[in-house]
Amino acid sequence: MNYVFKNRIEAAKTLATQLKKYRHEHCVVLALPRGGVPIGYIVSDYLHCPLDIILSKKIGHPFNKEYAIGAATLSDYFIAPHEKILDVYIQEELKDIRKKLKDMKEKFLGNQDPIDIEDKIVIIVDDGIATGNSIIAAIQLIKKSYPKKIIIAVPVGAKSSLDKLTPFADEIISLISPQDLHAIGDYYEDFEQVSDEDVIQYLNKERKRLLA
Repeated sequence: MNYVFKNRIEAAKTLATQLKKYRHEHCVVLALPRGGVPIGYIVSDYLHCPLDIILSKKIGHPFNKEYAIGAATLSDYFIAPHEKILDVYIQEELKDIRKKLKDMKEKFLGNQDPIDIEDKIVIIVDDGIATGNSIIAAIQLIKKSYPKKIIIAVPVGAKSSLDKLTPFADEIISLISPQDLHAIGDYYEDFEQVSDEDVIQYLNKERKRLLA
């Protein structure tokens, strides 16, 4: 197979150049952990702006957990219209997802307050978009903080999902937008899983960068 990107680092460097016009703007890069954090670190470093994470997880279909029927944050959620999905299932999933998100928040951010995004350009990054549901949930939360503009930037995104995201963002940048995307990892030669330790390391590097 002919891969498009060697790894997340190469993809992030290419993506960053597509955001060059924002280098001198008041921006905040928000990465979806875990895979979006290496992307976010490089993009934020290139743009000379702060990096933070946005905690959002998909809600899987009861008969196929990999198929997203919606997504949730710690304080919000949405469900795409689906038949025969019982509310009791959604509530149980929300309880489980929010426990995981709370654990991630404590592990990655501790007592650190989120970066103020009011009246700033928010750039949401991930290593790829399959369904886009996690980003929709994230945007619903982000909009409550009154950003100036919302941009979605990814190395690869399914064309149908990018179309679905269009009403939610002011701008969408995807280096490649395949009509038929089976797996995001298909477009990376090295798509090794990003660990919790990797995320913590990137966030610690970010804090040191901001203090430099």
